Amino acid sequence: MHNRVFIVDDDRLTCNLLKTIVEPIFKQVEIFQHPLEFLTLALNSEDIILLDLMMPEMDGIEVIRHLAQQNCPASLMLISGYDSGVLHSAETLALSCGLNVTKTFTKPINTNVLTDLLTTLSDEQTKREFSGTHNDEFKQDTFEFIPTEKDLRDAIDNKQLVLYYQPQINMETQCIHGAEALIRWLHPEFGIVPPDKFIALAERTGLIEQVTEVVIQSAISQSVQWQNVDKAIRLSINISAQNINSLKLPEQLKMLVKQYELDPSLIVLELTESTLMDSEVTSLDILTRLRLKGFQLSIDDFGTGYSSLSQLHKIPFTELKIDQSFVANMKKEHESKAIVETCIMLAHKLNMEVVAEGVEDKQTWDLLLAEGCDIAQGYYIAKPMPVNEFDKWQCERELLMHSGVSKVKDSILHYY
Repeated sequence: MHNRVFIVDDDRLTCNLLKTIVEPIFKQVEIFQHPLEFLTLALNSEDIILLDLMMPEMDGIEVIRHLAQQNCPASLMLISGYDSGVLHSAETLALSCGLNVTKTFTKPINTNVLTDLLTTLSDEQTKREFSGTHNDEFKQDTFEFIPTEKDLRDAIDNKQLVLYYQPQINMETQCIHGAEALIRWLHPEFGIVPPDKFIALAERTGLIEQVTEVVIQSAISQSVQWQNVDKAIRLSINISAQNINSLKLPEQLKMLVKQYELDPSLIVLELTESTLMDSEVTSLDILTRLRLKGFQLSIDDFGTGYSSLSQLHKIPFTELKIDQSFVANMKKEHESKAIVETCIMLAHKLNMEVVAEGVEDKQTWDLLLAEGCDIAQGYYIAKPMPVNEFDKWQCERELLMHSGVSKVKDSILHYY
């Protein structure tokens, strides 16, 4: 299959302009000024659609709805001269419907950007064809591991659940501020199993308290080891809804840090907004007592829930963590950038530190720094690492800082 490009726009001049841009790159170009005719086509994953939102016969939102109903696999580019907010909402709708939105354009269209994007898509098509021709003999069937309750119980009993650590950096000083403790399952057969494969299972089966206990015990134990070598590192630990419904939690944590002679302010308990919705009175009781005992509280994925401001008003949070979806999009979306700016301003007004997660590149780092963000976390800084790699990374960074290298290294790393 080769790329076919379909231009769906009621304006003849726009169609001709787009065809002039597309044809030198892709030979198969068709224009549809009437969307109903276009929707009769059978589309494949190699097809590209340039769709205008403002059309009198059927608007672009209706076309998106029909494409979603057909589970359309084609690449979709949205165009509008009406309003950037409407264009953003249309993109969000299409992505929510499972469509593959590759780019949005406001009119007048930036022809250079469009040409570069189409050229990239053409190059990717060529690479896939080459790969398919020459590498078929290396393709192997893969088996996706779907754990059962017994698998997870065995993992807990056999100590297969371990922690990886992702650094958090003070943006002003560029010194290490702390690290987030992220759980991984080291399976003897399937290797590293990410948390999204087993956390939901743990919550359904009631094993989440045992999983969280593993995380807390491991994190505090590691924190003590760092403290013993004069490297006190603040650790962020994720807490589930079941955990904050346990009235015993504050005392258990207090006894644990007292046993290890650890400063409780080095432990940050991260909670998402959704975990606070079920039992507000109980969670407010527990979280207030945790703060009284010296632990830090962070509201995670801020901005994705439905009661953000209400939670900030009621619960004594010390840290606000901006959801990575806003951070990742702030360099290309005015709306996301505005949300990030507002979150930073709001948190500072409430005497809270701000952590931006999902910092992937220098441009995002610079935007956050200009807005006064306190702490950054993401692959631009470092990936989540087992403790031995984290210690090595920390030593190397300290050497760089001491040698006068003040800028964060731009390291493009892959997710586990």
